[in-house]
Amino acid sequence: MNMIGVQEIKRGGMAVVDRMLENGPVRILRHNQPRYVVMRDAQFDALMSDLAEARLAASAADWKAGRVRKGTAAELLAALRKDA
Repeated sequence: MNMIGVQEIKRGGMAVVDRMLENGPVRILRHNQPRYVVMRDAQFDALMSDLAEARLAASAADWKAGRVRKGTAAELLAALRKDA
């Protein structure tokens, strides 16, 4: 992943980041520590879509394995309190 310091962005402006984005997401360092990640909007949308698909797959696996309970919110909260 590309990395750039905040000071370099201050000197060169967003044009520096724009050029770096051509090679993928850019990790921005502040005090020599990774602080932010900048990516193109399409990359962010793809990342969120992949995350949603992974969550759905995990939910489907939980359902298939019998780790899902049906009930109202009040019933499920009461069961959690009872288990605690």
